[in-house]
Amino acid sequence: MPITYTIYSESGGIHKTTWTANLAEAHARQGFDVLVIDLDHQAANLTYLFDVEEGRDDPDADNLVRHVLGRPDGEFKDLIRSTEEGVDVLPAHNMLEEFTELLLQRERFEENMGDEFNRYEQLYNVLWEENDVQDDYDVVIIDPNARAEIMLYNAIYATRTLVAPSKPAGKGNKSLEGLAGLLESMSENLSIDVGVAAVILSGAGTTSTHTRYIDEMEDEYGIAATIGERQSMMDEMWDAQGTAFKVVEDGWHNGEPGSRRLREREVETLETILGIANYLTDEFGVEPPQEPSLNIEDTEVVS
Repeated sequence: MPITYTIYSESGGIHKTTWTANLAEAHARQGFDVLVIDLDHQAANLTYLFDVEEGRDDPDADNLVRHVLGRPDGEFKDLIRSTEEGVDVLPAHNMLEEFTELLLQRERFEENMGDEFNRYEQLYNVLWEENDVQDDYDVVIIDPNARAEIMLYNAIYATRTLVAPSKPAGKGNKSLEGLAGLLESMSENLSIDVGVAAVILSGAGTTSTHTRYIDEMEDEYGIAATIGERQSMMDEMWDAQGTAFKVVEDGWHNGEPGSRRLREREVETLETILGIANYLTDEFGVEPPQEPSLNIEDTEVVS
């Protein structure tokens, strides 16, 4: 199996989608073939971020939900879009809004026909059993909706591993406690092993309160990395429709490339993201094909 994980947190405002995109790009720079799957039916932010929205609102278009329901209208491989940053994307579709209702309808049908049906393993079956995604990709990352619903459980069942972005605050600590309870429940009820590969803290400051929460979360969960507030860089990703690597390396500022000063703290953040990717490959026991790098050698860096 490839490296597989779901990016998830119960807390909002922790850059879940931007972490998905940035870690996917970091893995691509490690030399891996990477697929990200957008399961966020409310916003489809990952689909927008990688500029693969075409057909999202077409009710007749084939999409992942049709495949999960056993009613595909084409080849699974044709759902996947390639991007300029070397990451492949399985984009969101508006039919994801009906995912839970449609899946429960199929469950009732299968049970009425006398067949067994596990509502939580359907995405697993589509990816690994029916379409052998593991033959084409080294890394598969899922970006689900934040609500605890059947779609999220399908993502966790399919990947068995989570990466949890959080913030050094009481709310962040509570979200990790809730996540631990969710995983324990899934492990017990579904008889599968589910774990957290990494906790990532963003928006970390130097206040005594932040330091206390960071220490508490480190003791309780272990932390892969901690970065400070990088709102400007993360926000610019939406104008650039790309990762933070694209923002910094192409100098995106106020919606235009080539006008951003190269800041030391932002370079360090990109290096931290690459470090998290290395941390994750170590957790999975996989050796990257190459050492990841940044394309900033000839650019002046300012503090």
